[in-house]
Amino acid sequence: MSSAPHDPFYSSPFGPFYRRHTPYMVQPEYRIYEMNKRLQARSEPSDFLEASKIANMCGFEDSDNLWWDAFATEFFEDDATLTLSFCLEDGPKRYTIGRTLIPRYFSTVFEGGVTDLYYILKHSKESYHNSSITVDCDQCTMVTQHGKPMFTKVCTEGRLILEFTFDDLMRIKTWHFTIRQYRELVPRSILAMHAQDPQVLEQLSKNITRMGLTNFTLNYLRLCVILEPMQELMSRHKTYNLSPRDCLKTCLFQKWQRMVAPPAEPTRQPTTKRRKRKNSTSSTSNSSAGNNANSTNSKKKSAAANLSLSSQVPELGALQSCSLNPGRDGALCHSTAVTPTGQFKEKH
Repeated sequence: MSSAPHDPFYSSPFGPFYRRHTPYMVQPEYRIYEMNKRLQARSEPSDFLEASKIANMCGFEDSDNLWWDAFATEFFEDDATLTLSFCLEDGPKRYTIGRTLIPRYFSTVFEGGVTDLYYILKHSKESYHNSSITVDCDQCTMVTQHGKPMFTKVCTEGRLILEFTFDDLMRIKTWHFTIRQYRELVPRSILAMHAQDPQVLEQLSKNITRMGLTNFTLNYLRLCVILEPMQELMSRHKTYNLSPRDCLKTCLFQKWQRMVAPPAEPTRQPTTKRRKRKNSTSSTSNSSAGNNANSTNSKKKSAAANLSLSSQVPELGALQSCSLNPGRDGALCHSTAVTPTGQFKEKH
């Protein structure tokens, strides 16, 4: 049995030097997995304290905000939006925040008593477009571990629609999470520990979240309704160092100018004028009246041509005048004409 020729570039998958294939583009679900890992690193105290020490040594006092800004920059586009839709006791709610407020939203989740946060996507559908990838997951679960006021696991279920940019970074452009229901899970060991204490059992029976969100996060979302329209005022105040009243006047005046200004007319391309062709003379099959009219027109044209030629070339005018005037001996002078080839021809 002949063995296969040895390939120097072949490496067995069972050998110690197995070469993997060139990696394909990162899948959208894998980006959520990377985001969960980053959030898990934030929730681990040892890693976060180490990062805080390094930031303090470099002179950065507010290391927490810097970490969340870096997190949002890694996973969200500069013009990204985050939308949450759910229904509370007083009716349906819908909150949409911009890119500048997204880092603070995730930080409020942990500030409200959450120690761990991750997302689980099941049976998601992907659709590819020219410049974006849309992920639609009807069975998405946001899992949060609460350490206070008691150890509780909250599973918030709903529909998550994500739009990623179709590039190497594959960052999130739109995030829309519609919450349908939630469940708060308390370990049996805690219930058995306080089985004889009715007050603790009553406290354990109360919900610690509202539709899976803490009061800290809900208050921040309500505040974003006020802060989002004021982003222009705050940025103008920071850039031009104006007073709040002057910033408001300037913004209102510019908005009024945009409303009053007429819409810009679309640019029209210059029309090119076409030269009209002159109608050719009628054929000999026309009526006699038409022939007479054509003959008179041709005479006029020939006369005009003679005038134009005589005005341009004075010698031709002299030759033609000689042919029209009688000579001294009473005979007509011989006429001279110009042939189409440009040669002179004498006629007696």
